[in-house]
Amino acid sequence: MFDSPTDWIIIIVLVLVLFGGAKKIPEFARSLGKATGEFTRGKMELEREIKSSFASSTPAQV
Repeated sequence: MFDSPTDWIIIIVLVLVLFGGAKKIPEFARSLGKATGEFTRGKMELEREIKSSFASSTPAQV
């Protein structure tokens, strides 16, 4: 019944309209966009730190 992601998006939008009202949808989308951006920035920062720690460490000489 709900096989495609589009079906789920429609269901989520309908639930938001029912419980939050149509005025809350842009606010929700804005906060979701900000959260996604923060997550992406945090992920990139973590990857950068990991790469720099591997690049700065010298291999042990045997």
